[in-house]
Amino acid sequence: MSSPTALRHVIRFPTPPASARRSRRLRFGLLALAFALALAADPVAASSLYLNELSTASQGNAGVGRGAWAPDASVAIHNPASMTRLDDHGFAAGLSLVVGRVHFDPASNSPSGGGSGGNQFPPTLLPSFNYVHKASDRVRVGLSFFAEAGTGLNPSNNWAGRFEVTDISLAVLTISPTIAIEVTDWLSIGGGPTASYASLDWDLRVDALTDLGSERQAKLKELDDWQASGRVGALIQPLERLSLSVYYNAKTDFKLRGKTRLPAGLNPDISTELPFPQYVEVSAAFALNDRVTLLGTFNWEDWSEADKLKVGLGGRDVDAATGFKDTYKIGLGANYQLREDWLLQTGLMFDTSGLRNRTRTTALPVDQQIRFSVGFQHDLNDALTLGASFTYAHLGDAEVRTANVVGDYDANEFYGLGVTIAFKRLPWSGKLTF
Repeated sequence: MSSPTALRHVIRFPTPPASARRSRRLRFGLLALAFALALAADPVAASSLYLNELSTASQGNAGVGRGAWAPDASVAIHNPASMTRLDDHGFAAGLSLVVGRVHFDPASNSPSGGGSGGNQFPPTLLPSFNYVHKASDRVRVGLSFFAEAGTGLNPSNNWAGRFEVTDISLAVLTISPTIAIEVTDWLSIGGGPTASYASLDWDLRVDALTDLGSERQAKLKELDDWQASGRVGALIQPLERLSLSVYYNAKTDFKLRGKTRLPAGLNPDISTELPFPQYVEVSAAFALNDRVTLLGTFNWEDWSEADKLKVGLGGRDVDAATGFKDTYKIGLGANYQLREDWLLQTGLMFDTSGLRNRTRTTALPVDQQIRFSVGFQHDLNDALTLGASFTYAHLGDAEVRTANVVGDYDANEFYGLGVTIAFKRLPWSGKLTF
């Protein structure tokens, strides 16, 4: 129901003069464009909504070196090829609690008022589950379930950025069967398909569609989609003490569809592209001696591929330029074998920003990011390992310079507490079948 005539019948306005009709037509076009730009500017989430906190043992290293060492079955997430490092069947699960402080500091000239929105970061739980089966001496098969990406903000309704977001929740959950083959003593390869489910809910304020000049709530409800993709990796051991991981994750092209709830009782269908881009990650683990292992990671994510998106609202398609650019991660970390049954971990990861100040919105308040983690792995016996980690992440100043809001974030950080459990022997261990 997108034509000016249809809008007039629904809102039951008297027939306005031509100038008013043009004004209302312009307002509807601007509203459609606002939705398009908002959708384009947040969910694809450069800088980056691929979660680093995947609730695995490598969270204690801030994700550094995660494909190059294989503490348990959770390595199936980071590089399927590394499953060949596991001696037997294994199961690993993890859960992370993420809490944070995201507090906006509006500039004195911010167009929509000066509210900060309070602490906008809601507590979030992130799970992961992994099983690896030893099919033969050289072959492993695995199955992983994990939260691959997401974001969430819940500012107060009257804050400075209310025309961009008053509540948002995006989650991407992935299940992935994998297989790994030890080709030679120094080379393993692996990979498999992925099936991912994305869901988006988004609320914001609008002052369009009426001539009353009042603000109204607009909602995007239950936009979702399932899509398939894939991932492959290789594990190379050129030296006895050195392991190199090369991992490729293919692009996932979501096509989200759902409903909107707009002022004046309008509920047009909405659709949007939601590309999560391809990325390549190279990791290394070098055993300096029997106690110390040094870790490193370099990552490239192809966010510039999401520079232009198409959004459909009420039968109209709008092309939006997002301004995204590629992002890069680099990290260093270490493991220290304190005793035979205690492993201490640490890591530092730096992530570049995928947005410039002029293209960033308050729906995605991330900039250059720095993560620091510490953790441990404790072997209760030769079959069961418990782990825990603490992560601090600073998400940058995230300056915003849009037509709706001007300012930056005086607090923009989160804290993650992760716990893991890994079974390295199962009741059917030593057998190639259950």
